[in-house]
Amino acid sequence: MQQLSKNMRFRDLVILGLLFIGPAAPVGLFGVLDAISDGAVALVYIVATFVMAFTAFSYARMSNALPHAGAVYAYCSIGIHPNAGFLVGWLLLLDYLFIPAVAYLFSGISLNALIPEVPVWIWTCFAVVITTTLNLIGVKKSARITLVILILEIAVLFAVLLVGIWIIATNGTKQDWLTPFTGGELFNWSSLFNAVSIAVLSYLGFDAIATFSEEHSGKRNLVSKAIISCLILAGCLFVVQIYIGALLNPYDSEYLRNHPELQGKAYYNIVNNEINLWLGWSLSLMKAVGASFAAMVGQAAASRLLFSMGRDKRLPAFFAKIGKKSGVPSRAILFSALFNLLLVFIAANHAKGLPMLVSFVDVGALCAFIMLHVSVIGYFKFKKRSNGWRANLFDILIPIIGIVVLLPVLLHIDNYAKIIGGIWLIIGVIILILSKNQGQIGWLEANK
Repeated sequence: MQQLSKNMRFRDLVILGLLFIGPAAPVGLFGVLDAISDGAVALVYIVATFVMAFTAFSYARMSNALPHAGAVYAYCSIGIHPNAGFLVGWLLLLDYLFIPAVAYLFSGISLNALIPEVPVWIWTCFAVVITTTLNLIGVKKSARITLVILILEIAVLFAVLLVGIWIIATNGTKQDWLTPFTGGELFNWSSLFNAVSIAVLSYLGFDAIATFSEEHSGKRNLVSKAIISCLILAGCLFVVQIYIGALLNPYDSEYLRNHPELQGKAYYNIVNNEINLWLGWSLSLMKAVGASFAAMVGQAAASRLLFSMGRDKRLPAFFAKIGKKSGVPSRAILFSALFNLLLVFIAANHAKGLPMLVSFVDVGALCAFIMLHVSVIGYFKFKKRSNGWRANLFDILIPIIGIVVLLPVLLHIDNYAKIIGGIWLIIGVIILILSKNQGQIGWLEANK
């Protein structure tokens, strides 16, 4: 049976999670969230972190009980039913195969904006080649490079925040100190939760840590600790950067609502005009480079999911091949890279290519999160009970709350994306019906 190389540490897992999320992930959403929440952007991210904490808990519980590379696919296969596991894994491919394409395209567009002489497609292909090469040599061997990139991202972000704090201390604020938490006169809870439904998308990626569950040699709870730590660190970074930006924001919420073309650039304009032009350029550059490495982690996560489903014969066994020297699923990595390039090519030639790709990612991720909570209830309430083990209250209550808070988020997603998600699911059902081999879930059961 093919086994992944066990050479990752706690630090490596946290680095990968933060890289995938991106320390400055809220920057592009700042203006949108400010307009929707009537200025209560810091409160939005506090609530969003709280919402995602339920999902983090469920990931932590299942990664402790079932340390498998397939993550939610494996959890649902055992906690619910093998067929449910396949369909969830199939939906999750929308996330793990599409999100690197989003990041690669964003990186290409951003780098082209900084250096227009180099076309978007060249930047994109360059990013795919570099990051795919790093994935092929193994996550552990490329750990120094990924650590350097993460440190540079955080260093630039910290420089922006420190200079911003200094400007606030010397020149005062553009907004009231409490407005980022309370909003303006038009603030209401409905608009807040509408903004939260968008803000939670900043956290997509911390769940990818679970796909590396077979690649560490530490205690079983190492992955769960990394998932919780990653969420807490990201949440703190998000709230602080959004709060500082809000205090220096020269635009009020009504102005941003009336000028939607400024919403995506609002935070960059704040840094360029209110803090420092060079820091604004550095933030843009690191966001662009960071997107490529976020894509690298997404590509690695997708390859682990393909590997796990291929090993269980739910997908072609072609994906289950492990490189002898690297100990990574090389064929799955190459397939993911080629698929990403194809998606980028299609999206780059479509007027709404980038936002549409983002919507597809959201559908796959949120459906997987909801089914993750169901698998926790199924595994600890029913599967374990058959062995004389009884679930505690948290194993039932927290997943239920997690489902309740995620359903409205899923309903707010673009209707076209939901249609595509439904079509993708139907294709998965057809594959499941036509498949004669029902998989080797016994391998999962034997390796709990």
